[in-house]
Amino acid sequence: MTSVIEQAPTRPDPTARPADGPAIVDFTGVSKWYGQVIGLNNLTVRIPAGVTGLLGPNGAGKSTFLQLATGQLRPSMGTVRVLGQPVWNNPGMNRWIGLCPEQDAFYEWMTGWEFILACAHLSGLGGGVARNAAAQALEYVKMTPNMNRAIRGYSKGMRQRTKIAQALVHEPKVLFLDEPMSGTDPLARRDLHDLMLRLGDEGRSIVLSSHVLYEVQGITPHILLLNRGKLVAEGHLRQIRDLIDEHPHRIVIVSPQYRRVAARLVEQDDVVGMELRPREEAVVIETKAPDTFYQRLPTLALAEDTPIHEVYSDDDNLEAVFKYLVSP
Repeated sequence: MTSVIEQAPTRPDPTARPADGPAIVDFTGVSKWYGQVIGLNNLTVRIPAGVTGLLGPNGAGKSTFLQLATGQLRPSMGTVRVLGQPVWNNPGMNRWIGLCPEQDAFYEWMTGWEFILACAHLSGLGGGVARNAAAQALEYVKMTPNMNRAIRGYSKGMRQRTKIAQALVHEPKVLFLDEPMSGTDPLARRDLHDLMLRLGDEGRSIVLSSHVLYEVQGITPHILLLNRGKLVAEGHLRQIRDLIDEHPHRIVIVSPQYRRVAARLVEQDDVVGMELRPREEAVVIETKAPDTFYQRLPTLALAEDTPIHEVYSDDDNLEAVFKYLVSP
């Protein structure tokens, strides 16, 4: 079966970005393999300026894509260029690229201020310039009140904001964000969503990786879909939204009061299924209206009797769409 883009109407889309604009990220015939495991498979894609969502289930190749784009990995085949320059073995590009990795890589004993200042120095900034840049980055992500605390005491949301600050401190031209909202509670998720929306509104070029469509759609409608290292579809969000909404969206909510959370949510009209996971202190919700459901979560998390520690999405809905897209 052909991709969603090829099935879409041929009339012009007034909100679409021009495909022939200058590419900020350019992959040409790129493959990356780890022994017998294929990370990316003959990928050719050009990403223009602006904000682009990189979507796919876990294991689709998103992190490999970002590591290649930031020069951390060498492609097994093909060429990778960012801002028109090769990124592998080109340390000068680090000045123009910012990366917020999925995994934490902190010196836990450092304060937020010490860590961001060190990152500013490592990016080539010196003296008062580095101090000013660190202060501005922390203020931008609203971490100034906590900047003198040790990172080991930070919540998940605070750690994510600190990682975004280190990616921004040297004012890069292209920002790569790898699952920036993964594992955060509803309030932190909302704050991070607003932060990324602000970055996009300021005209920054961003590649935002996620396995959750609904994290990306409020930030940008322009997406790439990866599955098993291949590009499945590319284009405007509305061209695949109807396909994804045919499948119930599974959302996992972790709470010490997970039974009470389940009792509150089971009454909602958009909830079509529910599963309790006592060992994880979690409840899995199936909903066909994820937008509405996510909007209610911050209010539920603020209630004293239903604290929510973590929210994440299962991959089932995206997996179903990928299987549909690549079927004969």
